[in-house]
Amino acid sequence: MPQRTITRRELLAGLAVGSGTALLGMVGCSRSQNAVISRGEDLTMLDLSEASNAVRVKEVSPVELTKACLERIGRLDGKLNSFITVTPEIALEHARSAEEAVTKGGWQGPLHGIPIAVKDNIDTAGIRTTAASAVFLDRVPTRDAEVIRRLKDAGAVILGKLNLHEFAGGTTSAISHFGPVRNPWNLEYIAGGSSGGNGAAVAAGLCFGSVGTDTGGSIRIPAACCGIVGLKPTYDVVNTDGLIFVSRSFDHIGPMCRTVTDTALMFGAMTDHPVARDFDPNSPPSTLGLRVGLLPAKVPICDAEVDLEVRSVVNEAIDVIRSLVAVVRDAEIPMPELGDIIGAEEYPFHMPYLDASPALYDPRTRENILNGKKIAKSDYDRMVTELSQHRRMIGSAFSDVDLVVLPTLASLPLAINEATEPFALNACTFAFSIGGLPAISVPCGFSRSGLPVGLLIGGPPLSECKILALAAAYEKAAGWEKRRPSI
Repeated sequence: MPQRTITRRELLAGLAVGSGTALLGMVGCSRSQNAVISRGEDLTMLDLSEASNAVRVKEVSPVELTKACLERIGRLDGKLNSFITVTPEIALEHARSAEEAVTKGGWQGPLHGIPIAVKDNIDTAGIRTTAASAVFLDRVPTRDAEVIRRLKDAGAVILGKLNLHEFAGGTTSAISHFGPVRNPWNLEYIAGGSSGGNGAAVAAGLCFGSVGTDTGGSIRIPAACCGIVGLKPTYDVVNTDGLIFVSRSFDHIGPMCRTVTDTALMFGAMTDHPVARDFDPNSPPSTLGLRVGLLPAKVPICDAEVDLEVRSVVNEAIDVIRSLVAVVRDAEIPMPELGDIIGAEEYPFHMPYLDASPALYDPRTRENILNGKKIAKSDYDRMVTELSQHRRMIGSAFSDVDLVVLPTLASLPLAINEATEPFALNACTFAFSIGGLPAISVPCGFSRSGLPVGLLIGGPPLSECKILALAAAYEKAAGWEKRRPSI
């Protein structure tokens, strides 16, 4: 029998536990090898790596971290709407188990006892998984997705399920049965999509990391909108079993955290693929020999011409990168028109639900999905063959460069009242989705109005180590990850 879960609204009504932020008072290493967390400090402001070190040396307990996050969710998420379902009883049960293991010397690794949250299109046993749609309002899986099983085995504590753009079919997260996700930097603006709840919750300190999904940019777009880090790994590096798919040919699962180090640690717990262990945050490889390419930040690589303010902020970031690598030169990568594969794969999944209960979909989501019905099977088969060929050959585009950089978004985040269409926010992410290429978005500055701007770093298949190394070196040089929203 599944354990009781509660909605975010029930939590806000008072079912969340207190913060429990009293510390154990033991000396340990959090911000540095010698740093000690101050008594009474807000634990939710720690990075994942800092919290992990504090748990490892018994300076802070998993229960204290979990209570601090639950208290903050109860206090702030009424403004953000980042969670659909919060699971305090389950989270505290897992936190107590993690604490007992640590007390007995059974620390399992960097995710042990760390509170995280999961996008609500990834199956969690006994916890409803809705994809932010009335279609799946009461859907409760009986099995965990493979990535959730791995994270639980690593000792992670799952706080609940995060809001998203309905069925992960948009770039704004303003279209959801549970209402729009709001950006913690300005509540009148979108958090990006489709993993908008992830971006908002991580940026606002409601969890230490989150599990997102990405079809055409859905990890990287909200990471840029919310000023956090989001990694889309190489296609098929992270197992997608248990995902409510948009497109099996395009869907990825990846981590979203506040820092590159945190992202790397979470990535390492999500898969047993060797590439997830190539990058050691404690001993990152040098970037001085890297050749970095500048992709043209214009159509078709970007959905639209890049705004001048975004371009200016990104150019400043590129100037910093010039000091970290061997060379920066112009580059190009191919981008065949194969996006119709997504619709062709999306429609068959939804067909029985559309036939039975079309009114349960937001009309804009329904219209978008129905477009996939128009794609002939012969065209789909041809495109799938071309996609396979493209992914086999894409590595040759990196013969003269190791990595490429460009803006994550073509514009700043939109006001929620402007985000009326599913793909209202334009991005520069899709070429990496077509290629199945690894790519990361890192914060690289802010607009004059205080909204974050993201820098996209991508590379050939299985180049996550180099991507994380350059992202970490840039982060260290620029320091944007230290800036937090004032919510």
